[in-house]
Amino acid sequence: MVQHLKFIDLFAGIGGIRIGFEKHFGKCVFSSEWDKFAQITYQENFGHKPAGDITKIHETLIPKFDILLAGFPCQPFSNAGLKKGFEDSRGTLFFDIARIVKYHKPKVVFLENVKGFKNHNKGDTFNTVKSILEEMGYKIFHQVLNAKDFGVPQNRERIYIVAFLDDVDFSFPKPQNFNVKVGDILEEEVQEKYTISDKLWEGHQRRKIQHKSKGNGFGYSLFDKNSNYTSTISARYYKDGSEILISQVGKNPRKVTPREAARLQGFPENFKISVSDNQAYKQFGNSVCVLVIEAIANSIKESLEQFESQKMIESIEISSKKETSTEI
Repeated sequence: MVQHLKFIDLFAGIGGIRIGFEKHFGKCVFSSEWDKFAQITYQENFGHKPAGDITKIHETLIPKFDILLAGFPCQPFSNAGLKKGFEDSRGTLFFDIARIVKYHKPKVVFLENVKGFKNHNKGDTFNTVKSILEEMGYKIFHQVLNAKDFGVPQNRERIYIVAFLDDVDFSFPKPQNFNVKVGDILEEEVQEKYTISDKLWEGHQRRKIQHKSKGNGFGYSLFDKNSNYTSTISARYYKDGSEILISQVGKNPRKVTPREAARLQGFPENFKISVSDNQAYKQFGNSVCVLVIEAIANSIKESLEQFESQKMIESIEISSKKETSTEI
């Protein structure tokens, strides 16, 4: 049964991709994350600490699984031109995904990265990843999806790559028209510490004026409860909060709280935040929109079920033909 398929969670962060897949598939049998603070959040929410640096974990030590999940870092490959196939990935973190896939041959490989990954290193990075997976027998699908089209008020575009070992017919989920506003993720009472200082606010305004005079649109971004969506929250948000500031009546704007950051990424309300604010901002900024992942996981499940159903029908038809031939 498709819903009982096991998966592993590589470059796991705080488990955003895992949450999305747990809704539609079976058990997570292995996870890996090197950041000690992300490990704390992961353990707090999933009951076990992820294994450390995946580059130091041999593929034979990973339990059997059916689906590989990885929101892996984007790195250029040293050998452009796809001349060496699998060998092209050596020296990059994708090599560790590739060696695990090569050994275990899972039914599905799911990868997530920044929108610019497709054109990274003049396209060589994406083309090498695609070529290596195809070399190992996988059928590749990829698409850029935006979080604001899947139920959260955040403009966040990411590329998603889905690879099937079988000849599965797959389509990414279609964007939906969700009626959400920034106000939907805001807390009613917020501590004063999230209001930015006069010095920081003056600096934000001064830099925005300077950027505007140079003809570019850089600078802080201000939103309120009626805004349709925010900018993309990033791992650097803890530094000054400039990409997402919430306006306040009669005082300086404020940063979003860690819980609001979690909501912007579609994390459930019961997700535990047990690290400092700065670490929480880094973690949610580095994570994924859970609702997009859920939608993709559901599409993967439906495609696998359709494939299995079609195989069963074909098997019955073949058996029927053999019986008819024997009778004749």
